[in-house]
Amino acid sequence: MNKAVVIVAGGKGTRMGSSISKQYLPIGGKPILMHTLSTFYTVDPSMKLILVIPDSDFNYWKELCDEFQFKIPHDLVPGGNSRFQSVRNGLDKITWVEGLVAIHDGVRPFVSKDVILNSFSEAEKSGSAIAVVALKDSIRKLSDDGNSRYQERQYFRLVQTPQTFQLARIKKAFQVTEIQQFTDDATVYEHQGWQVSLIAGNPENIKITTPEDMDYGEFLLSKKKKN
Repeated sequence: MNKAVVIVAGGKGTRMGSSISKQYLPIGGKPILMHTLSTFYTVDPSMKLILVIPDSDFNYWKELCDEFQFKIPHDLVPGGNSRFQSVRNGLDKITWVEGLVAIHDGVRPFVSKDVILNSFSEAEKSGSAIAVVALKDSIRKLSDDGNSRYQERQYFRLVQTPQTFQLARIKKAFQVTEIQQFTDDATVYEHQGWQVSLIAGNPENIKITTPEDMDYGEFLLSKKKKN
């Protein structure tokens, strides 16, 4: 079956406090995005890799690929004004009628091989596969009057990527007009009235957002090298 991954990296990284967008910052000696692309390529070299970044960054990305001698084949697609539009641009690059597509945050380079494989397997069976992890901390729900109420954490999950789908379904889902409730790809899919299937993510699959995340990323890479 045809497989693709749309890797979305359109953020500016304001919380990182850097003049360079976070997806291009180095961990382990090379830009985060290269780690992410390499992860999916290692799982399945035949998978179509689609990288969505701002078109104003195209030349800079190509310079980085030359500098780091990054040779993994991938298609470059311009991002939109929102994540929804960026994902839709990436999906439009896929010309097959049938197949599977994972949608993944470019700054999540530590997704495990098992999660990727399980996401494609579950999506093939049920139509979708959303990686999630359980909460460790207690949680409270805030109300408008400033009060809060305890919530039973076993009924909640933290959502990660990849979010993987049957291609025909997710393409149809992204043909609608964007609304505020579309916080991720799963909510776009659910908007069609389809139920999403959850799979276990891996705790290391963090979204690198802050300088502290960069430090943790360096630790994970050093740990991986030792193993």
